[in-house]
Amino acid sequence: MAISAEFQAHLESGSTTLCRCWQVVRRDGVRFGFTDHDETVVFDGQVFLASEGMSARALEQTTGLAVDNSEALGVLSDVSVSEADILAGLFDGASVLAWLVNWAEPGQRVLQFRGTMGEIQRSGAAFRAELRGLTEALNQPQGRVYQAPCAAVLGDGLCRFDLDTAGYVETRAVEVVEKRKFFRFAALDGFDDRWFERGRLIVQTGAAKGIVAVIKNDRLSAKGRTIEVWEALRLDIAPGDLIRLEAGCDKRVQTCRLKFNNVNNFRGFPSIPGEDWLMSYPRSNDDNSGGSLSPAFVLPSRA
Repeated sequence: MAISAEFQAHLESGSTTLCRCWQVVRRDGVRFGFTDHDETVVFDGQVFLASEGMSARALEQTTGLAVDNSEALGVLSDVSVSEADILAGLFDGASVLAWLVNWAEPGQRVLQFRGTMGEIQRSGAAFRAELRGLTEALNQPQGRVYQAPCAAVLGDGLCRFDLDTAGYVETRAVEVVEKRKFFRFAALDGFDDRWFERGRLIVQTGAAKGIVAVIKNDRLSAKGRTIEVWEALRLDIAPGDLIRLEAGCDKRVQTCRLKFNNVNNFRGFPSIPGEDWLMSYPRSNDDNSGGSLSPAFVLPSRA
């Protein structure tokens, strides 16, 4: 963003009224505005609150494709960035805009940073968030990986399977929960044993609403069903809270064909040679003549 002539003149005046403003937009669309000025700043319909929420360290910017980066420091509060929201992952991947602003004339400003929130660390009543520039996306793997398992995520644009299909999803209230990790149901027998294994558990109501967990084990027995997630949920969940259970996929072509009837969209290479074939070596009792392994074939005589 180019600097206006008025703002440039203000910067060169030797007596400036500058502050920094940050806008954070979570993936659910909720917006926050923060400033390091001692009074609230308003522009473009966004209110940037003073002395609350966030401040930033030095911004490192480079030319070329190197990633611009910085850190944001802040205080946890109920009205801006709360511990519960961080634990629920609501700020993961949130977009961030940062401006240098003349607080006396907010129309005089320049956009200094555009990117996303990366790793967020908590310490007591404060947090520290890594800010990543737009070129961070260029560091992600591109193209397809040649491997036997499917490279798609169940239900995404490559897989194209509709996870709302009857028989592949179940929404019901929590009955018994232990350590935020084990969910026990007296009667959830409409699905095969291990049907939800590798699937997702999504909390839809209660204090943990919005949290998504990957299912580690799904066991059906005469006593009922026990579903275990890989990591304990980061917020409290209680009996009566609604959860959504989605069928799991182990990425094998057999599962894609038999369980989901979706083999036309399988994104793996099941016939690719494995490591055992690549690392094989000749043995003394094998036919190592270099000839054809098919039955002998004799060309007809031209006599």
